Parts: sequence; C-alpha cells; structure tokens
Amino acid sequence: MTAGVLLGVGASPVQVEMLEGSRARVVRSESGQACTVERWRLPPGAREGDVIVDGRLDLERTEELRREVARKRAALAVPLPPGLEL
Repeated sequence: MTAGVLLGVGASPVQVEMLEGSRARVVRSESGQACTVERWRLPPGAREGDVIVDGRLDLERTEELRREVARKRAALAVPLPPGLEL
C-alpha cells in the first residue's frame, strides 16, 4: 500500500501510532491495518495518537479517541485497598 493511497482524498481515517525519525507508523481506523509512511506525508504538527482524515488533522475525532481510551483505562483500573500505597 502506498502512502499516497493511504493519506489521499477519500481514504479512510488513519491514526498516527508512532513517529520515528523520518517515518511514521499509521493505522487505518476501519481495518486496523498498519503501514509505514514518510513523515512529510503527514499534516504539519501531527503527533502520536492524532487522527487524520483526507490529509488533515481531525481534532474532534482525536479528542473522541482520547476520551474513549481514558474511559477504558478507568474501567480496567483496580482499586487499592485502604492503607495500601504503591
């Protein structure tokens, strides 16, 4: 899969999974398929965890995803018994 197709017009949303050097690993939201692209293909200011739609940062979807992850982490948290500190 080429980056042009991945980040082109009409492409499904992708999430930036990892930024490393001159490359980035992105994951398609629909299929979960990951691939590596050149960082210059990402919009300026893209960070790990950001959602990109049609070549632009989608701040609303990014924030929605962050809230969803926070909710799931909170649901998985194990409460500490009284008096126990870590």
